[in-house]
Amino acid sequence: MFKYINKFRRIWDRIYIKTFTDITVAEFYRKRFGVKIGDRCRIVDRRIDLFGTEPYLITLGENVTLSKNVSLITHDGGVGIFRDEMPGINLFGRIDIRDNTFIGINTVILPGVEIGPNTVIGAGSLVTRNIPAEVVAAGVPARVLGDIEDYKIKAKNKGVRITTTDKQRRIKEILRSVDDGVN
Repeated sequence: MFKYINKFRRIWDRIYIKTFTDITVAEFYRKRFGVKIGDRCRIVDRRIDLFGTEPYLITLGENVTLSKNVSLITHDGGVGIFRDEMPGINLFGRIDIRDNTFIGINTVILPGVEIGPNTVIGAGSLVTRNIPAEVVAAGVPARVLGDIEDYKIKAKNKGVRITTTDKQRRIKEILRSVDDGVN
């Protein structure tokens, strides 16, 4: 039964976005849920619940990429165990992701976090505290691994420049680079 519910939800999410909007995904989230999203943002994941229950607490700067399955959590649900003692207790926090930042696949960002500009957050990270500008951070919990200039040098030395948009030629270029040991 659970399998069918998940399948239905995935289909519903696709229909909902395609039916009720013909604008970009970022524009859809901005208008529908109140998320503050700058220009040229790439949101790979199209889940309706991507921005959690308080999307108006989230700000994305310009040129931010959110990879698939990123979770932005703006509240601490754990305080619910104290509600008998403290009725109505809640903890909320803003999430501020600054300009020119890349957030890797399966990353979780907790409430009250600010990620500085020109930053890369590695895949599978758990961001529990602020990350400074111009660094590469990753891990559980996320910690700074190096600065962005070192990452840029490594990317320049190991990276592959794709020179075509033709799918078949693109595949050949990628396979050639992998087989030649460029990566």
